[in-house]
Amino acid sequence: MTTPQVEAFLEMMAVERDASPHTLSAYARDLADAEAHLGEPGLMRADEAGIERWFAGLSARGLSAATAARRRSAVRQFYRFALGEGWRSDDPSRRLDAPKQGRPLPRTLTREEVIGLLTASAARDGAAGLRMIALVELAYASGLRVSELLALRVEAVRRDPAYLIVRGKGGKERLAPLNASAREAVKAWLIARDAARPDKAPDNPWLFPSGAASGHLTPRRFAQMLDQAALDAGIDPARVSPHVLRHAFATHLLEGGADLRVVQTLLGHADIATTQIYTHVATDRLTQVVQRHHPLAKDD
Repeated sequence: MTTPQVEAFLEMMAVERDASPHTLSAYARDLADAEAHLGEPGLMRADEAGIERWFAGLSARGLSAATAARRRSAVRQFYRFALGEGWRSDDPSRRLDAPKQGRPLPRTLTREEVIGLLTASAARDGAAGLRMIALVELAYASGLRVSELLALRVEAVRRDPAYLIVRGKGGKERLAPLNASAREAVKAWLIARDAARPDKAPDNPWLFPSGAASGHLTPRRFAQMLDQAALDAGIDPARVSPHVLRHAFATHLLEGGADLRVVQTLLGHADIATTQIYTHVATDRLTQVVQRHHPLAKDD
């Protein structure tokens, strides 16, 4: 049962903070959980030790760090409100430290799996196969975001450039390299693309045109195509997405010894901390390789 003080707090959140119904419902559950586990003292008479025991018990109950962080926030905001209203003269939640939330490592693919996707794409008939090869090659060779890849204009590749000028987040431009394999794939796709255009019809400005409202292939459709390529290659589709190809690009560069700052520039990351997450993936992969192949690392 909700106490009058909690009801007043939730009303304040709704009126003064314009909290959404979803947020209010979550905070109500969080405060009810604290009330239930604090027992007789309840939130209004709990001391620091009781609040800290409740909070420490969240992880023991199997709650995620994100859920624990939200419950901490709800309780801390409630006590700030209680202090402001004069209901309490102290804040028993003041020593609660935010739970550490481990950043999930990005999903990636092995080199062999990327080759498998390309092989499966090549097995498709005609222009569909050539388009898919070009998409995978460009994403993997340049680390493009899916929005950047699908928004490429055809004139950007007509002259077989070694680099693309890409406009990324915040309108910032960067150079994205094209290796020989990607350039050959684009050339082959351009021939098929141009051959499919009706006589005297104006050329679609996008490299990967479609009948979508945008005029070019959509991220959803590309993801569906990747799912099918993964199935054909014997890879779990849940492990493959357009963004995973970007992860593979960064991870494989670092595994090959590329400088972290260079990878940051190629990915278009404003903060190198965003790029550093790939070093953990690369290190884990290299550790697995050593464990698997080094003679002294093998079990007797």
